[in-house]
Amino acid sequence: QVQLVESGGGLVQAGDSLRLSCVASGRTISRYSMGWFRQAPGKEREFVAAIIGSGGRTSYADSVKGRFTISRDNAKNTVYLQMNSLKSEDTAVYYCAVAWVVGNYDHWGQGTQVTVSS
Repeated sequence: QVQLVESGGGLVQAGDSLRLSCVASGRTISRYSMGWFRQAPGKEREFVAAIIGSGGRTSYADSVKGRFTISRDNAKNTVYLQMNSLKSEDTAVYYCAVAWVVGNYDHWGQGTQVTVSS
């Protein structure tokens, strides 16, 4: 059974940067699509970024395009989300997820809180 553990969240000021990590254990994730999602208070969970399969193609929500970068280190079984130029509206709990079947993110981490003060 795979376990996903996110880390790297915290309290920062607008304009700052953070790098989130998602470490997988129990199963190699290098061949699978990995995604980052977030959920702000009172809102539904939304897609942030994904890295597709083993090919490295990436996809981003319009709201983060140009500011966030998703990457993976297969040797460490880890996926990252580099977040630059953070805004108050980026405040949310950030989750990573794996898609064992293309497009179906059905295994999630516990989340890490990101709070951006303006």
